[in-house]
Amino acid sequence: MITDFIQYISFEKRYSKHTLLAYQADLLQFIEYLKANFDNQEIEATQYRQIRGWVVELNDQKLESRTINRKIATLKAFFTFILRKKSIEIDPSLKVKSLKTKKLLPVFAKENEMDSMFENIEFGSDFTGLRDRLVLEILYGTGIRLSELINLRGSDINTYNKTLMVLGKRNKQRIVPIHNELNILLKDYQTKKIEVSNCEFLIITDNGVKTYPMFIQRITKKYLSAATNLKKTSPHILRHTFATHLLNEGADLNAIKDLLGHSSLVATQVYTHNSIKKLQDIHKLAHPKG
Repeated sequence: MITDFIQYISFEKRYSKHTLLAYQADLLQFIEYLKANFDNQEIEATQYRQIRGWVVELNDQKLESRTINRKIATLKAFFTFILRKKSIEIDPSLKVKSLKTKKLLPVFAKENEMDSMFENIEFGSDFTGLRDRLVLEILYGTGIRLSELINLRGSDINTYNKTLMVLGKRNKQRIVPIHNELNILLKDYQTKKIEVSNCEFLIITDNGVKTYPMFIQRITKKYLSAATNLKKTSPHILRHTFATHLLNEGADLNAIKDLLGHSSLVATQVYTHNSIKKLQDIHKLAHPKG
């Protein structure tokens, strides 16, 4: 049943490889819990109290609420699946509630810090320097995800229309505009890239092959650490920075949602909290009693 479920969310739901591995690990962990506490009980015989007991055990292990909630979501998705397959008559996870979590505001770099990074840091005119700058310019200039950047192909770039074709979560495509400076940089990079490799993917390593997450993470850490005091320097920080700066400059929230590839506006609304200071300043200047 687990194999069928993993195939279902892979081919029907088109979840990412990372999500598939996480769901599979969660289910196997729950099965081990059942074996250890309920004499090798089969998963389809699961009852609500057993799921609740597992959640309590996870909580006692001091796991973060977000991690536990993901595991709960895995079980809910699995039992919904086998209920539809009529392998069970009642969904035991129906009454299981997610734990309360602290709302963490997205971390982002300030506009002057980003300006300083691009203006004052010497990237170099060789292929490596050009590539490193392009990585940062794309992440900050488009807000795309790390996985989306890694899977960008040269054919996804339209320098004439100044757009990128991005393949997002669940294989959803979206068009993302690029600014003039990034467009010029892309042309220069692609010219130099031909001398290094004919790899179909846009961003490549010094050896001319498709890049990978840790490689991009090292690039962002190197330059963000030099230009900011941020403790977190992951590629996702530049996605947060992109969205926050757009909102600060008056961009429509729905437009930011589409640019980020969010399926729901709820996910985008988190950036409004980062902009409250900006709104307070505007209110103070614009309101008659400000």
